[in-house]
Amino acid sequence: MLRSLRTDHGVPLVAVRQALVYAQRELNIDQLLLREELCTTGGELFLDKYGQLINLSASGQLAMRKVFDAHLKRVEWGTLRLPVRLYPFLVSESADAKPIVIDPQICFGRPVVSNAFVSTRSIVDRIDAGEKVEDVARDYDLTTEAIEGAIVYERAA
Repeated sequence: MLRSLRTDHGVPLVAVRQALVYAQRELNIDQLLLREELCTTGGELFLDKYGQLINLSASGQLAMRKVFDAHLKRVEWGTLRLPVRLYPFLVSESADAKPIVIDPQICFGRPVVSNAFVSTRSIVDRIDAGEKVEDVARDYDLTTEAIEGAIVYERAA
C-alpha cells in the first residue's frame, strides 16, 4: 500500500506519515491505510468522513468536495474497483463532455479523441505540418470542434 501511494499516486512518504499521525491523534483511526474511505489525488491523502472530504496531508483541512467529485466522475472504474479509463478535462468544454479518453486498452494508453480513437498527438502533428483543421477533420470524419479539442489538450499537456 505504501509503495502504491508513493509511486502510483505521487504521495511523498512524509505526507503519508503526517496523515497517519493526524488520523491517529485527531480522528482516532488506527489503521488508516486499510480504510475504504481513504482517497488520494495530486499527491495528497484524503478521508471521506460523514460526507466531508478531509485533507489528511494538510492536517485535516476540508477539501473542495465539488471539485474533487467532478474529477472522480471522469474516471471509469473496472470490476476490481481499479481505474480503467480517464476522461481529462479540457478548458473549453462543459463538465459532462468527454471528448478525450485515456485508456490502456486503446492506442497503448495514449490520449485519443473519444468517438474516433484517433491519437491527439497524430492530429497535432498534422496541424503542425501545416494542414488545415477542416482537412484533418474531414479525413478522420470528425467535427472541427473535436480536432480543436485535441489540439487544446495536446498543447496543455
